[in-house]
Amino acid sequence: MVFSRFFKPRARDAATEPESEPESEPEPEPEPEPEPEPDEGESADDAGRSAESADEAEPTWAERAAEVLPTGASTGSKRPEALYGAEPPDGPTHFTRAAGCRLETADGETLIDCTMALGAVAIGYAEPQITRAVVEVAASGHVAGLSHTLEVTLAERFSDVVPCAERVQFLKTGAEAMAAAVRLARTYTGREIVVGSGYFGWLDWCSTAPGVPGAVTQGFRPVAFDDIPALERAVSDAGNGLAAIVLEPVVERLPSPAWIARARELADQRGAALIFDEIKTGFRLATGGYQEHASVTPDLAAFGKALANGYPLAAVCGRAELMECARRTWVSSTLASEATALAAAIAVLEWHRTTPVCESLARIGREMRDAVGRAMRASGIAGVHLEGIEPMWFLRFESPAVEACFVRAAARHGVLLKRGPYNFASLAHDEETVHEIEAAASNAFVETREAGDGADGRAAHPRGRRPA
Repeated sequence: MVFSRFFKPRARDAATEPESEPESEPEPEPEPEPEPEPDEGESADDAGRSAESADEAEPTWAERAAEVLPTGASTGSKRPEALYGAEPPDGPTHFTRAAGCRLETADGETLIDCTMALGAVAIGYAEPQITRAVVEVAASGHVAGLSHTLEVTLAERFSDVVPCAERVQFLKTGAEAMAAAVRLARTYTGREIVVGSGYFGWLDWCSTAPGVPGAVTQGFRPVAFDDIPALERAVSDAGNGLAAIVLEPVVERLPSPAWIARARELADQRGAALIFDEIKTGFRLATGGYQEHASVTPDLAAFGKALANGYPLAAVCGRAELMECARRTWVSSTLASEATALAAAIAVLEWHRTTPVCESLARIGREMRDAVGRAMRASGIAGVHLEGIEPMWFLRFESPAVEACFVRAAARHGVLLKRGPYNFASLAHDEETVHEIEAAASNAFVETREAGDGADGRAAHPRGRRPA
């Protein structure tokens, strides 16, 4: 696969370049126009200051966003303070184009993107085969008063690669798909209590945020990741009211097999549904998600993100008898089956059929992580640790202020890195790109270390090197 490593000039730019002509007598240069006189009553210095003030008054994209978007960005992890840990932002906040693993900022700078749209893109931005499939469908009408045939085609192919998927229904976001899975489980069991471990989106059923009714929060019992005693206590406390055990199977690391096995066992004992949130793990850890990787089949699962390589699509899937509860309850969205995202997902499945995508993502992610680890150790910085799994890794900083200093420095050197989990590998991160990531990380680590106590009064000075 070939991606352009650098953005090429737009066609209209190239078209405006003059063709070479035979040499001729040079025309005389026009005489420069005289500088305009200042307005009456205004000195030249005042005019200069006025022009300078006009330049300073031009708002940034972040400032414009803050005026019309309540949090500055509709996606929480793209808010300026989420990106860089500081307000006002000290780094690029908006892009205009993206290709492969590179994006062009609103200021015209090019960055290597290690976040890959929060893991939504695994093949690469604007990948030609996927883009072609999307454009063809868009040109022929991507939505109508009937279901598109691609919905059936994708459902058939999806069910072939996801172990639990006897039936599948499409939605637009991972949060929707998880909410649908929980509703189906509650409908099937006739019970209400859900025991869960992980982050499942912003919707009410699993949230304790302001604005969520207390009666809703009582139906969800959170437990710690990979904690068998905590899981057992929560299931016991739920008694005969347990509808489902809902797990995000990978949270910064793989779980112990015993935890997953115990969850499966407890769900079976209580007649409850076991639900996996495969939003990040599907089409990344393995094509069929963690369930394929671990050979443990849940009753229901939710997929999203890399399923359609960044186009908005999610899926709830599972055993036929649970999925058929969609006829007894209500799970529906107007644009759930619009065809551009369906076409993108079919193209993604073709990639997975013909190419060892997930094995490549693990290898590339390992190379990215190792490169950053080498830069970290060479810099002598302390208080930083490399964590995560190969296709989705991250840097853990002991000091949030030092972390913010580092990600801002990395962006100045041409690499967009995530604060906290995760940085995601894509097929577009080639060998040359990995070298560039290492160089940028090296510069950023050194600058951060040299900033020293200026970052937060603590510790970015080398106190010995730590293993990655």
